[in-house]
Amino acid sequence: MILLKDCFRVVRTHYGSGQFASTTGVASNTGGAGTSGAGTSGAASSADDDLSGVDILIDGKRIRKISKGIPAPEGCVVVDASRHEVMPGLVNTHHHFYQTLTRNIPAVQDAKLFKWLVYLYEIWKGVDEEAVYWSSKLALAELAKTGCTLTTDHHYLYPQGFKEDLPGLQFKAASEIGLRFAPTRGSMSRSRKDGGLPPDTVVQDEDTILAESEAALKKYHDKAPDAMRKLALAPCSPFSVSERSMKDAAALARRHGARLHTHLAETLDEDDFCVKMYGRRPLRVMQDCDFVGPDVWYAHGIHFNDEELKILAETGTGVAHCPSSNMRLGSGICRVREMLDLGVPVSLAVDGSASNDASDMLGEARQALLLQRVRYGAAGITAREVLGLATIGGARILGYDQAGLMEEGALADLALFDVMKMEYAGALSDPAAALLFSGYNHGVDHLVVNGEFVVRDRRLVGADEETIRVEANRCAKALLEKAGVKAEW
Repeated sequence: MILLKDCFRVVRTHYGSGQFASTTGVASNTGGAGTSGAGTSGAASSADDDLSGVDILIDGKRIRKISKGIPAPEGCVVVDASRHEVMPGLVNTHHHFYQTLTRNIPAVQDAKLFKWLVYLYEIWKGVDEEAVYWSSKLALAELAKTGCTLTTDHHYLYPQGFKEDLPGLQFKAASEIGLRFAPTRGSMSRSRKDGGLPPDTVVQDEDTILAESEAALKKYHDKAPDAMRKLALAPCSPFSVSERSMKDAAALARRHGARLHTHLAETLDEDDFCVKMYGRRPLRVMQDCDFVGPDVWYAHGIHFNDEELKILAETGTGVAHCPSSNMRLGSGICRVREMLDLGVPVSLAVDGSASNDASDMLGEARQALLLQRVRYGAAGITAREVLGLATIGGARILGYDQAGLMEEGALADLALFDVMKMEYAGALSDPAAALLFSGYNHGVDHLVVNGEFVVRDRRLVGADEETIRVEANRCAKALLEKAGVKAEW
């Protein structure tokens, strides 16, 4: 058991459209603190929903009690949370872990998506077993230290000669770090010889993709509401797979009760590519492949037109908003404000670390807040709405109805941020919003996942941070040198 004592502030995030209401079936009892269960309102949360000076008792995998003056059970670990903003753990809904090894490459620091991809594929084709394991561990560690308790990953490179179980390496890394992990089994079937972008050595044929995807689902996908691991299927994009691959993935995932994911509407070049190759816009291709619905989410979704936004809302198809990557590559600004108003499910994501160059989950939430205001004005989106996207919004998109909540009975996935540091001085009239508007260090003091400490006193519990740094740099250097790129460190 863990008892968080005297929490300075407990943040109770909601999702603005109301479609992500709490489904734990357990009403929150705050012991007279004066609020009802979080997540049940159709309106975005506000400072009035937060709790001050309460304790949180974690028993096993769940939040057992939220109240003032909870006595510490025998043998319970007690944490003084009087300096801390306590909130549901952040949820990351799109990433490419292997790209942590190719951050900040000079040759593509100023490139647009397609040129960026063509250059980096020549490096990524050398990804081996060690690169997958250590890049995964690095990305997971960064996410954990910036408040993320649940993440996916989209690994779609399957180099020829890869000897180990690739998803297994990632699940091993996630287990060691301690995060709840719901990755995708990605795929590419269209190489350069077929009019695609990747080299032949990292794509697979449709039959191999289908067989290996089904084997991975049978081995790793856990449908339990408190699962530490789930698996989705994720053909990479309309320009890197065939329509058959999309259709096969959709049918297979639904047979196994799994979700579906892909990149979509990220750039205008993608629109042009799809119209040229398929004679249709990207979303129309997805509709024809049965790749829409409440079990589907797309990464980016920048260039949907008005009619397409309505289709997303009508079908319940989700979007993972990736603000830093979209700015980094100059791809455009996702229409999040309009999506939320229409009822489109929206979540938050850091995207791959070669187009963001960081796995900073709290920093990504700040970027989302600011970027929407560039497009829609100073009231374009509120801090509370962004926190909703980053918690309950992401949890629902990944298939977790009992995560992303601060209520009794919810999964015990919590982030504790110290807001009594210098950078938050003067910002505590709304401590939750202060995490986005103020501060310059996005690290958590403590992170709890499934009722266990993953970060304690600002350090990872299950892994040595210096070892991760050294091994990741070693793998990055080897990967670059294999591709003939100078690596001097």
